[in-house]
Amino acid sequence: MFDLDKWSEIFSSMRRHKLRTFLTALSVFWGILMLIILVGAGSGLENSAEYNFQDDAVNSIWIFRGRTSMPYKGLPPGRFIQFTNDDYNEVDKNIDEVDHLTARYYLSGDVVIGYKQKSLSYRVIGVHPDHQILENTNVVQGRYINDKDIAEGRKVCLIGDVVKKALFPDTSISIIGEPVTIGGIQYTVVGEYTDQRADETRIVYVPISTCQKIFAGSDRIHQLMMTVGDATFAESKIIEGKVRQLLADHHNFDVNDDQAIYVNNDLENYQEFRTVIGFIKGFIWFVGIGSIIAGVIGVSNIMLIIVKDRTREIGIRKALGATPRSIVSMILQESIFITAIAGYMGLLVGFGIVYGINALMLKYKVEAEYFRDPQVNFGVVIMAMLILVISGALAGLLPAIKAARINPVVAMKA
Repeated sequence: MFDLDKWSEIFSSMRRHKLRTFLTALSVFWGILMLIILVGAGSGLENSAEYNFQDDAVNSIWIFRGRTSMPYKGLPPGRFIQFTNDDYNEVDKNIDEVDHLTARYYLSGDVVIGYKQKSLSYRVIGVHPDHQILENTNVVQGRYINDKDIAEGRKVCLIGDVVKKALFPDTSISIIGEPVTIGGIQYTVVGEYTDQRADETRIVYVPISTCQKIFAGSDRIHQLMMTVGDATFAESKIIEGKVRQLLADHHNFDVNDDQAIYVNNDLENYQEFRTVIGFIKGFIWFVGIGSIIAGVIGVSNIMLIIVKDRTREIGIRKALGATPRSIVSMILQESIFITAIAGYMGLLVGFGIVYGINALMLKYKVEAEYFRDPQVNFGVVIMAMLILVISGALAGLLPAIKAARINPVVAMKA
């Protein structure tokens, strides 16, 4: 039930002690503000890392060539490992857990890409059809490299939207079927793609078999990439070990020689990222809650001072028949009110800062590598409001109990 007299007394007390009330509210305001800003910053860091992982399949394993560092079966260290199509075929045939597999052949340096009177330099990479899955490539028109292109060694290519805009500025025409020259040899454009990383769309993809025949004159490949389906991190490490053993047997190097081949397990990287983010979130909440607790302690101390200042008044109230419950409720009500109002203001300002930064980043198209789309979810808001109410009650509880225990006779002599 709303008690007008009690609220009038609370506001009167606050007006009489404006500085004290302001400093009390400021401590709670600052604690909530810091919590919201820290949570927003943590989400920006997490979203940035998640966004970067989306560029490639998270369940992927990448194999890079290296040089042996250990002798093996009479063979000296220092041998270069050279992958070939046989390695691709062996992995495809013997590792059942691999569901998508591709190899890459890189042309050294940038290659001149020509269309009519234009000639520009871009990277060219030979790939298999499954490369689309590994790189999470989005085909916006036409198609990707397919198995028939590989089998027949077709002179076809897929170009990124950066290359497309540079070579085909007229957006009204379709580029599918258009002839372009790559290193002086004519190819047919079969598709255009986009990628969340702008630099990735500066690449021209061609069938790896065509690339090998024209530019390498052999069956060499530079890199193997595969996905492992729904495998867990532990299962992916077992699959990684099988692939390493197969390649070690095929190229005669010690399976424990980490420099013979380099393995990048994205599942391992992702798990490490989640662990780091978990620690960062824990630290953020530790600091934020610590700030709120500091504010609550400040409120409690101020309320104790208020009780001491109002000792005579409380004694008179009790002498006139005020119950301990009414005394406790009065002190708690003032404490909760100050805490709730100050905390709510901190909440609003914190939200304004977090989403203001987000809006500015979107407006000016700022793409920070380690900070993206900061936000605070609704669950955090509910939790913060609960913390406010509980904190306000706790802050006023001890002073309220002390006030309820005041002896009226002793109080009126104070």
